[in-house]
Amino acid sequence: MVSTVGAAALADLLLGEPPADLHPTVWMGRGIELGKGATSWWRRGAGREFLAGGLLLGIGGALVGISGAGLGDLLGRVPGTIGQVMKGIALKPALSLRALLEAGAEVECALRGGDLSAARVSLGWHLVSRETADLTASGVASAAIESLAENLADGFVAPLIAHRVGGLGAAYLLRFINTADAMLGYRTPELEWFGKAAARMDDVVNFIPARLTGFLLALSAPIVRGSTLEALRVMRREADRMSSPNSGWPIAAVAGALGVRLEKEGEYQINEGGIEPGPNELTRARRLIMAAALSALPILSGECGGRRAGRGRR
Repeated sequence: MVSTVGAAALADLLLGEPPADLHPTVWMGRGIELGKGATSWWRRGAGREFLAGGLLLGIGGALVGISGAGLGDLLGRVPGTIGQVMKGIALKPALSLRALLEAGAEVECALRGGDLSAARVSLGWHLVSRETADLTASGVASAAIESLAENLADGFVAPLIAHRVGGLGAAYLLRFINTADAMLGYRTPELEWFGKAAARMDDVVNFIPARLTGFLLALSAPIVRGSTLEALRVMRREADRMSSPNSGWPIAAVAGALGVRLEKEGEYQINEGGIEPGPNELTRARRLIMAAALSALPILSGECGGRRAGRGRR
């Protein structure tokens, strides 16, 4: 029988992102913006900023989680393969594998064509929030590879784990937390305290997915002529070199697997003895991301919570 997760992954790879007006993540973002604006008059001082951000995260997360759980229960009443496919289509917006791979391909294509300016623009538009205007070609490739690995954890493995633990409601809740962190989790005067709850909760929910993703990347390394042992060594040695408690795991794993040096100037350098990455390494990175994503499917294809007859939801 077709699984919900298999249907969701296939829908993502075949169909890509739904139109913005129909995308639940876009709706979440609009709700966060609305909440941010609605509380701006009251937020004065760190305490109120933190409280307002926490309330926005809690109330918004509850609404999203309950709505997702209700939709999951409704679709769970549809029997057989049709029901699994419908649940998979509902889960698909929580995943973003195809969009991630296409973003990496766009950067790679620009680098291969020698258009560094276009590569920088594509990188900044699709993959990173850092300043890209002064990056070298290897710096662009490095940032793209890092983002591919990190977003595999955030945008694919994490929602599948959430779905396995708590069904569609948990997957949507995780996507809401990720979206809130992406919009609010910055250390700027405006968002330092208002976005802190979102940033900390994002760290919590991605703790296990980041580490599992690192191991999946390491185990998939031979598919791109990489080294599983080296990926594990670099991950064990250097995963904690970054300020984030999570992103270092998939980034260190991909650096070791590909034998490349990944760095953000002035902040960190991972796998110092590796080669400078270029478009060829970016090609291998995209293939490695795909392989690791596929390897996650049989592990995370279940869904806890049981069903009225039989052994758990499938």
